[in-house]
Amino acid sequence: MYTILPRSRGPVLGVEITGKIEMDQEKELIAKAEDLIEDHGKISVLVVIGEHAGVSFEAAAADIKWVLTNMQHMNKVAIVTDSKLLAALVAVDATFARMVGIQEKHFDKADIETAWHWVES
Repeated sequence: MYTILPRSRGPVLGVEITGKIEMDQEKELIAKAEDLIEDHGKISVLVVIGEHAGVSFEAAAADIKWVLTNMQHMNKVAIVTDSKLLAALVAVDATFARMVGIQEKHFDKADIETAWHWVES
């Protein structure tokens, strides 16, 4: 399950994931991102990941495929979670993201305001 965060505006999409994302929800999120790309060219995304967040294999594969084909339209990605494992994965992924011009950072949930300022700048 996901929620579009009310602070989303312009080229910034904020999403909170609190349950398992299935393929139908992944398609909805992709459509929202594509609409923003059509309007703004490049977008930034803030994702708040809850403790019980998850994703189906099909949805994860669709997400990876979409990102790989739309990297040139991505500016910043903020991952907001208190998970130490996800923080470590973001640190590794950020190295590769930089190679294609995407800025990616992890933020603890206590620092969500800082994360918003970062993706909005």
